[in-house]
Amino acid sequence: MRRLNVCATLNSKLGMTSYWSTFGLGLAGLMLALTTMLGLYALESGQQFDDASCDSCHVAGTNVSSSNASILHGSLEQLCQQCHQGAVAVSHPSGLRPSMAVPEQFPLDWKGDLTCSSCHVVHGQVHGQLRVDVRGEAFCTQCHQLSFFERMADGGGSLMVSGHLDATTAPDNQLSDTYSIQCMTCHGDKAEAPDRLVSIDQSNVARHGSGSMNHPVGVDYVTASAFGGYRPVGQLAPEILLPGGQVSCISCHESYSDQHGSVVLSQRGSNLCFQCHDL
Repeated sequence: MRRLNVCATLNSKLGMTSYWSTFGLGLAGLMLALTTMLGLYALESGQQFDDASCDSCHVAGTNVSSSNASILHGSLEQLCQQCHQGAVAVSHPSGLRPSMAVPEQFPLDWKGDLTCSSCHVVHGQVHGQLRVDVRGEAFCTQCHQLSFFERMADGGGSLMVSGHLDATTAPDNQLSDTYSIQCMTCHGDKAEAPDRLVSIDQSNVARHGSGSMNHPVGVDYVTASAFGGYRPVGQLAPEILLPGGQVSCISCHESYSDQHGSVVLSQRGSNLCFQCHDL
């Protein structure tokens, strides 16, 4: 088998290996050959990876080949987060076995798990490009039935915009954290009902049209806790996310979930409030 001296062979392509034992060694050999051929695409396309090298992900480093490309330094989710901080925390679930049949154009890894590379081409001509050309609802329904979204309060509209609540695509706004700004693209003036309207005022306070608790966002938690009355960051429940150290909409609300918008922890007895506030 030809060895590649570039990061060319995708571990996502090798996701098909979970089926090899079922179909026999003959098919295994065919799939290995196909994997190598597809892996060469990155070399032929002149793909360059800035500030990264093969050994950032592959144990074999620059000696990566089709036979060892799936041997990585960690899970794909861990490796992707080296550059895409927090992406998995506020994204479509990854690193798990899907509960429904997944089309073959979205390859699972060798364990049969859905990973970042099931949807994204890691070593393609455009880093991170989606594996199919459709977007939005048409992309989500490649795997999900529409009934999955219909039971959500907004019919799944918030989730089908993107597979990620990706801070890097949010508009520049000095009044809040970028995640909260992205939330406003759906829950601001485009909200379908008055009780789903949310606004962020000049004091960085997120105000809910439902009349529920209003709360500051875009505030550095450690800085605020220096004034007293807050629990140390290390004592916070793991469900409470502080992107970039800031309090955000996603600190209290589920983002990419079938329970989108619900609070991350029960508010019974003000439980959620007391996770941060030490009163």
